[in-house]
Amino acid sequence: MNFLVLPPGWTAVVFETIGSTNDEALRRAEAGAPEGTVIVSRQQEGGRGRRGRTWTSPPGNAYSSTIIRPRCVPERAAQLGFVTALAVCDAAAAGLPGERAIRLKWPNDVLVDGAKISGILLESAMATDGSVGHVVIGTGINVAVPPPAGVATYAAACLRDLGDRRDAPEVLHAYLAALAARLAQWRQGFGGTRADWLARAAWLGERVAVSQGDTRVEGRFAGLDADGALLLEPSDGPPRRIVSGEVFRPVG
Repeated sequence: MNFLVLPPGWTAVVFETIGSTNDEALRRAEAGAPEGTVIVSRQQEGGRGRRGRTWTSPPGNAYSSTIIRPRCVPERAAQLGFVTALAVCDAAAAGLPGERAIRLKWPNDVLVDGAKISGILLESAMATDGSVGHVVIGTGINVAVPPPAGVATYAAACLRDLGDRRDAPEVLHAYLAALAARLAQWRQGFGGTRADWLARAAWLGERVAVSQGDTRVEGRFAGLDADGALLLEPSDGPPRRIVSGEVFRPVG
């Protein structure tokens, strides 16, 4: 990864092996590392996904955690999940054959032909003034190695099997460049990010189910509100605003 090209003003700290790039980025963020500090590793021994899930991290894929200092309210900082998903989408689109369908599943899953190609984990800390002081954007992109059979509970794939001939540093370069551009867009307001995300949205206008712990609701996926919440229209009741949960297509 010695030839990794970064956006202007960003710096990288590169490891051969690490427990978790997010853990290292969080430690450095707490110590005052500036925005644009990127922790990169060839592999992780303790990669983490959302809701405490393990993220398998063998060599051959792209693992990074980027420190962002947004100084905004938590609701706005949560929009960085859409920003990151769009950046992964942009990076994937740059190398995949044109016939591949790239879609975004709320809030930040990136699907190619229905299979997940990446994991995104945002972790943040509050500043003394009540704003979000820093956010660590962790991503693992399946470049050459998909999750082992039996590990993933969802359909998953790697870019190479989908026709992308780039290696991990090349994909990482494309992703970080896209992330910098998407962050600049987001800082102008959420409208452009929201519109671009909806243009790639999976199942928009279709019936979906949302699992929230022990509860489940179904309805038509009507879009996103101005803050990024999922708008669900049940068949028997008023529209609902969903701010967290797992979205899937109901069976039957």
